[in-house]
Amino acid sequence: MRLRCIATIAFAVGTLFWATILAAQGLPIAAPELVGMSGQRLSRIGEVFQQEIEKGSMAGVVVLVARKGHLVYSTALGFQDKQTGKPMSKDAIFRIYSMTKPLVSVAAMMLVEDGKIELTDPVSKFLPAMKGLQVSVPKADPVFAKMTYTLVPADREMTVQDLLRHTSGLAYGEITQNAPVKEAYAKAGVYKSGIDYDARDLSPAEEVERLSKAPLAHQPGTVWEYSLASDVLGRVVEAASGKPLAEFLEVRLFKPLAMNDSGFWVPGDKLGRLAQPLPVDALSGKPNKLIDVSTVPGNDSGGAGAVSTPGDYLRFGQMLLNGGQLDGARVLSRTTVALMTSDSLGTRIETPITPGDGLLGTPGYTFGLGFAVRQGPGVAAVPGSAGEFMWAGYAGTYFWVDPKEQIVGVYMTQAPSPVRAYYRKLLKQLVYAAIAD
Repeated sequence: MRLRCIATIAFAVGTLFWATILAAQGLPIAAPELVGMSGQRLSRIGEVFQQEIEKGSMAGVVVLVARKGHLVYSTALGFQDKQTGKPMSKDAIFRIYSMTKPLVSVAAMMLVEDGKIELTDPVSKFLPAMKGLQVSVPKADPVFAKMTYTLVPADREMTVQDLLRHTSGLAYGEITQNAPVKEAYAKAGVYKSGIDYDARDLSPAEEVERLSKAPLAHQPGTVWEYSLASDVLGRVVEAASGKPLAEFLEVRLFKPLAMNDSGFWVPGDKLGRLAQPLPVDALSGKPNKLIDVSTVPGNDSGGAGAVSTPGDYLRFGQMLLNGGQLDGARVLSRTTVALMTSDSLGTRIETPITPGDGLLGTPGYTFGLGFAVRQGPGVAAVPGSAGEFMWAGYAGTYFWVDPKEQIVGVYMTQAPSPVRAYYRKLLKQLVYAAIAD
């Protein structure tokens, strides 16, 4: 009887151990060679990034690589908090900034599937204040060698599709060169010169009302410009669903996919797992200032406000690779995922800076509905496949999904360095070099 009790306890402890490991790493584990990859070549990832940590380029990093539904490589290197000496762990929580955008894009497409949204719906159908906006049109003044701006009515209203593909005419104060737009965003409180991409202190109603008073940087549907569109999309999700964005995502996405550590703030009992950046960026010499995620925000920022773990985001990526489902939980239909990961820009929309240039420092990518999408095997200066899709975050995070090679990669660090695109490319080339089938 005593032996049976010991065995039962041992089994329970073992089950808990493996449940913890899987929760931290996201997917079942397999030897790389069983799914056509080289373990020896994958080990180069740790070697290379350990060197970068030792050089002081970043505090620490977690990398997860899955192929054919199985985790084949995982590592946690360096420090979760270098100032306290705390080592990095695979279940560390990261500020994912713009990797919030794919989550909110999926939320919007769920409501499309529910019949509550159509992609061609004007945004004002859900947010009436966004009707009748004006556009700030630049014009070069040859006499005084400066740019002047004129306000003109928008030719048409922005649509939900425009928000998803960043063709709404909205911009980011941190990026835009349109002076009246930047000034209006600063006045509205959606652009702060002291900290990038933090508009979470406004209530949802305040955010919409203030943005509605700012001019657009482009006529809707004419130019791809990375923007506050996903923040506005989050407000559309709230209006169409009748729920706060965080609640909608928790019920419809995070719980079904067992993304247990994803949300818009970090509760007190989990703050010890929050990854921290180096105080100062080694390249720029500037302080690393990241958003405070220790308290409930004024609004759930659909563009830059979420936190997650590498394991959680790996499950999200695998769901997309599987055509909208994971472990029996269907989030989207296969056809919806296909639409989201197809070219949504075509030849009619201008791309002064292409999605690939902004994310990886290389052309070769267009944009779908929430993701950059690779157009072919060539052009881009990194390995990959046509149809691969991805996005990244300001603080250094990055993920991609390659349906042809059945790969999901997740890279998380808190290093908002000017060279973060370099590390994304570095990881990608090391992963593809390990394909051995």
